[in-house]
Amino acid sequence: MAKLIVSYANRDGAKFDRAYYEATHMALLDEHWAATGFLGWEVLYPADSGQPFAAMAILRFKDQPSIDASLGAPGTAAVVGDVPNFTDLEPTLFRTGN
Repeated sequence: MAKLIVSYANRDGAKFDRAYYEATHMALLDEHWAATGFLGWEVLYPADSGQPFAAMAILRFKDQPSIDASLGAPGTAAVVGDVPNFTDLEPTLFRTGN
């Protein structure tokens, strides 16, 4: 299994709509990446406002080629285009080897 971690570094005054993120944005991943080896997701939120991230998502894939296939899929434009609907923070991607 391979993982792609998406983090949103926090800053004062940033917006992050948790309900939208989980109900709508993550559903786009399920919809557009299911055929390319995407296995599922988990979202982590900070325990308090003093944490450096507004959210982190752990995205699970069958393997590294599945991450490449998902990121290159036609539906990825809809996934990326949806980001401004729930946050004004820039996502950072981190690939794990396991």
